[in-house]
Amino acid sequence: MTPEVTRIESRRLGHEQIFAVTAAREAGLSRLLVLYISTGLAFMLAPGTFLGLWNLMAISSHRAANAVSAAWIQAHGHAQIFGWIGSFILGIGFYSIPKLRGLKWFALRAAWSAWALWTAGVAARWAGGVYAWHWRILLPLSGALELAAFLIFFRTVSGHRPEGERQKLEAWVKVVIAGSVGLMLALAANLGAAVYVAFTGKGPALPPELDARLLALQTWGFMVPFVWGFSARWLPVFLGLRPVRARWLPRAVVLNAAGVIAAAAGRTAASAILLAAGIATAIFALRLFEPAERPAKVEGVHPSYPAFIRVAYLWAAIAAALGIWSSFVPDAVGIGGASRHALTVGFLAMMVFAVGQRVLPAFSGMRILFSRRLMFAALLLLALGCLLRVSAEVLAYDGLAAGAWGWLPVSAICEMTAVTAFAVNLSVTFARRR
Repeated sequence: MTPEVTRIESRRLGHEQIFAVTAAREAGLSRLLVLYISTGLAFMLAPGTFLGLWNLMAISSHRAANAVSAAWIQAHGHAQIFGWIGSFILGIGFYSIPKLRGLKWFALRAAWSAWALWTAGVAARWAGGVYAWHWRILLPLSGALELAAFLIFFRTVSGHRPEGERQKLEAWVKVVIAGSVGLMLALAANLGAAVYVAFTGKGPALPPELDARLLALQTWGFMVPFVWGFSARWLPVFLGLRPVRARWLPRAVVLNAAGVIAAAAGRTAASAILLAAGIATAIFALRLFEPAERPAKVEGVHPSYPAFIRVAYLWAAIAAALGIWSSFVPDAVGIGGASRHALTVGFLAMMVFAVGQRVLPAFSGMRILFSRRLMFAALLLLALGCLLRVSAEVLAYDGLAAGAWGWLPVSAICEMTAVTAFAVNLSVTFARRR
């Protein structure tokens, strides 16, 4: 064998070894993503949506917004925000952000450790909030575990590029970083609130004013920027949109952050106006309602999903408008609740349903979504349930139409069916062969 042939053979073996290592790592990342998503689905169904359905049935039967324990409502919200959406964001972040930014490989054990801490933290918060079981210990412990998991995540996905490949951050990366900072602040504030309640409270429920400020930070300060960032990265490709107005997206984040700060300071009206300006600026930056350059990519998913993405952003605008309305109406329990539901279900959950079923099958090992019809059913039922719930809260809670109390159970059943269809569709997709 000549030296030249030997060199060629060595290069070939080297390429095969690199390919084998890369394939094994990709398989490991896919398994990790499926674990995070499956955990999020579990929290979404049982502690999240089922408890929400139970709460709403009690509220409807008693025709009173305060008919359910505040601790139960807060436990439901925590399971939805951190158990469901938070698990999805961490899983997608571990899988996609390092690759999208061209970062060096990270040790997968860090992501596994973060999952264990995060899941234990959310479960502890659920047990302490719903069952009041050792809640003075579990609430602070939960907050500490969740914050520790996030710090592992943040350190991992903000790693360094290989030498010679450093470049200016893209707009979507800056927005995701803003969302990460918002998540860190939300987790730190959650830990502080848990410690405060553990030492001064008579039960596991946070005081209403503290809970409202914390909820504004968790939703607008954390989840909304994350959705904007990934929208800027994926929607121009998926929906065939014109390029994002990169200068306007950071301005939307600044307005949004100012609104969250105003909410924390108790400036409700100023906060609502700033948040509305932020969502309007984000829609302008993303060009969602402008003519597309290319047809949307609908292979493997239901062709209606681009319309539902636009509907989701309309719900975000409605949430902001309801927030402004409630800030000028004293004791507007129903309008404020409708605003939160329009944001969390109409915008955030619908974006997860639409985009998640588009990207997660591919991320989990180049799988194909199990059922496009099931995807459409989940999106349609979620939209219908949100419409009924938002309308009922405005009309019933504030005494405008007594008959609207009967809409609440219907909305809850629609949304429960929607999330079940979503969970089944993804679960069967993950269970099928690649």
